Amino acid sequence: MERSDYIIKKILLAVATMIVVIVFNFFLFRVLPGDPVKGLIHSPRMTQEAQERIRQQFGLDKPVWLNTEALKQGNLSAALDTQFTAYLANLLKGNLGISFASRSPVKEVLAERIWRTVILLFLGQIIAIVIGILLGIVASWRRGSKLDTGILLWGLFTWSLPTFFFGIILLILARGSLPSGMMVTPGLKPEDGLTYWLDVGRHLVLPTITLAILYTGEYLLIMRSSVIEVLSEDFIFTAKAKGLSTFQILRDHAFKNAMLPMITLIALTLGFTVGGAIQVETVFSWPGVGRLMYDSVSKQDYPMLQGVFLLLAVSVILANLLADLLYSVLDPRVKPD
Repeated sequence: MERSDYIIKKILLAVATMIVVIVFNFFLFRVLPGDPVKGLIHSPRMTQEAQERIRQQFGLDKPVWLNTEALKQGNLSAALDTQFTAYLANLLKGNLGISFASRSPVKEVLAERIWRTVILLFLGQIIAIVIGILLGIVASWRRGSKLDTGILLWGLFTWSLPTFFFGIILLILARGSLPSGMMVTPGLKPEDGLTYWLDVGRHLVLPTITLAILYTGEYLLIMRSSVIEVLSEDFIFTAKAKGLSTFQILRDHAFKNAMLPMITLIALTLGFTVGGAIQVETVFSWPGVGRLMYDSVSKQDYPMLQGVFLLLAVSVILANLLADLLYSVLDPRVKPD
């Protein structure tokens, strides 16, 4: 199979996965207990007629996926006039619906929140990747030493830490010295310039440290294992026979080859980290996509949950696709089947 055919195959597989996710995304939130209309009613005295008007406004008066009565009568258009077909039609137009809670377009709310999550994840992941790779190289270089054992124990410890627990510990330790929640001090606006962004930076410190430390363990463990595997290859013994120093061997031979599985891991982790940010954003009240999803669950905000879930699914699918394509390009040993 040619490389172009391999790429097309992977893209088609990603598209097929996306279709399954879209269908699953619709039905997932319809099986949740409770009536979403009840959450929209702020007055216990609201009449039944008013409740029905709310149902009609959000399309909740239609059958979920098929109008069986209309189908029995042979009226196909009426049979397909359902919540599911309306969802698909709106999705094709880029319309993610209207939030039950805020009455705002889901697309606009997500656009406002996504950049906040991206900033947090970008900083946390960059720090985790750099520190994890460096510690992994040092541990593999000093394999079997006390330093290697210490780094290995640190990696296992941080990898196994529950996100919410570690976040709460940091909140307790930093109480009074750093902001414990939100994104910016109330009253400050972007128009305040440097003062505003410095304040945002202070609010970023604790959630960024939480993400960085938690993911450092994963990166260093994989990097250590990858470098140790590369150091056992024949070309490494050849490099040693040529009289190259340990630093030269690690820099010019071991590092480049060990980075191949790391690239795949980084691509996949970036996709899943978007979902993992839910706990971090909840603990630190960071107003990003993760916090939005947490709030939407408690409010039974179906359209918002569908929009957030779709965003998370797309990020994971694209990360998987990127990992497959990068690995096939960077590693000549990988042959498209």
